[in-house]
Amino acid sequence: MSTTSGGSPTPDQVTGTTGDPQGVGEHHDRGPLVTRLGITVSNALLTQALTHRSYAYERGGLPTNERLEFLGDAVLGLVVTDALYRRHPGRSEGQLAKNRSGVVSAAALADVARDLGLGPALLLGHGEELTGGREKASILADGLEAVIGAVYLEHGFDVAVQVVMRLVAPRLDSAAARRAGTDWKTDLQELVAATGRSAPTYQVTGTGPDHARQFTAWVTLDSVLLGEGHGRSKKQAEQRAAEQACLALRGSPQVDSPPPGHA
Repeated sequence: MSTTSGGSPTPDQVTGTTGDPQGVGEHHDRGPLVTRLGITVSNALLTQALTHRSYAYERGGLPTNERLEFLGDAVLGLVVTDALYRRHPGRSEGQLAKNRSGVVSAAALADVARDLGLGPALLLGHGEELTGGREKASILADGLEAVIGAVYLEHGFDVAVQVVMRLVAPRLDSAAARRAGTDWKTDLQELVAATGRSAPTYQVTGTGPDHARQFTAWVTLDSVLLGEGHGRSKKQAEQRAAEQACLALRGSPQVDSPPPGHA
């Protein structure tokens, strides 16, 4: 395996023509993804990494991204585990496991995938397109792991480590405050109760048509805005707002913009 990174992406590598005999990627813009990834991957391999099983099934059984996802999951897990182990020598095995889960959870990886612009580059079947598959956390997380697997195959472990660390470093720094599967609203309630203050309050608004509804939630404590969250459901938006509030109370920067009616 080569361990040297590629140079600047060529137009063929970005748009999906060279090395793509089936032409399945030619209509999806990968420019933002390739640019933000910071490394080139052959078009055939990147196409496979972006091919969801729903797309493959509709086109007669193309190779899906599931094997690459399996590989990328292992690479990601090792890199994150190694980084946490070295950064936090005083933490127990249980604490490190929780920290790792917070970094490699589907929700956390989906956020990384969104930052990369992975969603628009995915190859999805018609049904997934209609049901908002490009924003589904599970699909985004799996796609990101597949891309990591592709980077590993093409460039080797050392380059894969560099890419993974660049993507997840900010989340490693806050891993102590994050836990996969956390009920952030309950966590916030307990955190506030321990200080003897009044319960936090939530305000939620929704925009867009019924099939693509988007919600924004704000959480305040004693009339002070602590968190803002967005999601495809009220629950998701409230959970993300509560997560921000928990991080704010533990010392992270607070949200500055007030919710409607609280200016």
